[in-house]
Amino acid sequence: MQLLPEVESNQTVCSLEDKLKALQSHFTWELQPRRPNFKCELNILQDIGSDEGNVWLGHVYNLQGFIQYQLGSSEDALNLFNRAAETFQRQKNADEGPWLMVNFGNLAWLHHHLGEDEKSEDYLSKVDGLMRKYPPGLEQVLAEKAWTLMMFDKEKKQQAAELFQRAIRMQPDTVEWQSSYAILSAENIDEKIKKLFADRLEELRSAKERDPGNLCIAALHLEAKAASIKHEARELAEKILERPMNNYCGIDPLLSLYRKHISVDEAVEIAKEALRKHPDSRYVKRSAAKCYNNKILSHRSDHDPRRTKEAISLWEEVVAAYPESSLQEKITLADLQAKLDKEKAEQIYKELLEQRQDLDAEGLQMLYCHYAKHLYFMKCNSRESTEYHMRAAEIQETSKYRQKSLRELEKTLKRNTDPEMCREIKEFLEKLNIQPSESVKTLTIRLTGEETM
Repeated sequence: MQLLPEVESNQTVCSLEDKLKALQSHFTWELQPRRPNFKCELNILQDIGSDEGNVWLGHVYNLQGFIQYQLGSSEDALNLFNRAAETFQRQKNADEGPWLMVNFGNLAWLHHHLGEDEKSEDYLSKVDGLMRKYPPGLEQVLAEKAWTLMMFDKEKKQQAAELFQRAIRMQPDTVEWQSSYAILSAENIDEKIKKLFADRLEELRSAKERDPGNLCIAALHLEAKAASIKHEARELAEKILERPMNNYCGIDPLLSLYRKHISVDEAVEIAKEALRKHPDSRYVKRSAAKCYNNKILSHRSDHDPRRTKEAISLWEEVVAAYPESSLQEKITLADLQAKLDKEKAEQIYKELLEQRQDLDAEGLQMLYCHYAKHLYFMKCNSRESTEYHMRAAEIQETSKYRQKSLRELEKTLKRNTDPEMCREIKEFLEKLNIQPSESVKTLTIRLTGEETM
């Protein structure tokens, strides 16, 4: 039986889409942005750097192209995918290879979305050709997916680590995969670095030996050792400050190293030196601003109006340089402004509250929790502060901000002598099925005359 033309067309589209769904591509990896929106993610990628020495440059362009498509700019996406292909070919000194598998898949998807199915089929044929020429389970595809998840999706860090491990087992002599896996393993190093598992420390040491030119790895390894490192750290700082600034240059872990293990003041001095050497780098401005912020907002820090003004000016430049600045950065600017001008700080918070419909659940919790602290410490408004902590806590999303607000509500029960407020908090916690601690129960009975269940 001969099919009608429209039926044949529908079957062709279905067949094409089935093939597309089987590809290894940014369009099939179910990527979720780890920052509030795709524009913020694009800003971060632009800070990675576009110098030819960046071995991940083709992967960067692939991911930027996918983000531009998500933002509705198919033309920019096409340009970036083509730039990715050119970069791979130039860096590999070859017209084709398995490293083009994901890129061809992206182009196949994009042309399909543009209604150009003939071009889409052409790229599918190119993918088929690569699949026949190279074995399945390509390590280059595994590594690109691992890098993409590492950069883009915080919920899939474990999957990224496993993919890197698989790629490394298949091709153990690729230094950038080893280094990226070591960075991924070390991303959560904090002030308890001395308790880092021995195997993680060994991974960093080995990665540094394999890739001596990777200054980010070198900075993370120094942080892990955390002992008698001042002279070595200074030498590393001099090297880093002479390099182009991007988020693989090592400046962030270097400043973290100084803050935690040497001196916050010295960290600030290095940040100043970085600004002097790289005055036009928005990435350096952001790194330096975070360093200033750590110094000024520390409870141990004496208030220095001059330094606070410097920090505010720097953060204002950062927010201006990143049009889609993160909520955290705007809150930081508000908290710094509160040191000198409470009204300006209040204005920033009011603007953020007016735009809260754009925030996800955790973003709302962050905003309410920080604003509650602002109301309590800067405006001495305990009642309204409590109301905002309750707003943060009633959002059913597990996060550190919800836990902070719940702890503050319990503290309020302990220290507040207003029976009506204590009753409201107690009823609120009961509605959330959260039981106050025993000491809070006793105090609540004394203040309200009611027994807490």
